[in-house]
Amino acid sequence: MTTATLSPKFQLVVPKEVRDQMNLDPGMQFAVIPYEGRIEFVPLRPIEELEGKFKGINTDNIREKKDRSL
Repeated sequence: MTTATLSPKFQLVVPKEVRDQMNLDPGMQFAVIPYEGRIEFVPLRPIEELEGKFKGINTDNIREKKDRSL
């Protein structure tokens, strides 16, 4: 298990092995989410990074059909 220590200024350093594994860059922003007694840091990535990720996905049933009986 990799650990990090909270500094007196409440800062954390992400260990190099985690930075490399997650492709983190200096200046990246994160969503900080308290969840069931832990803290989750979720990288906020540009939407452009998703380009091509969902190629071939079936979008036929993405939206609900309107109820015509109302």
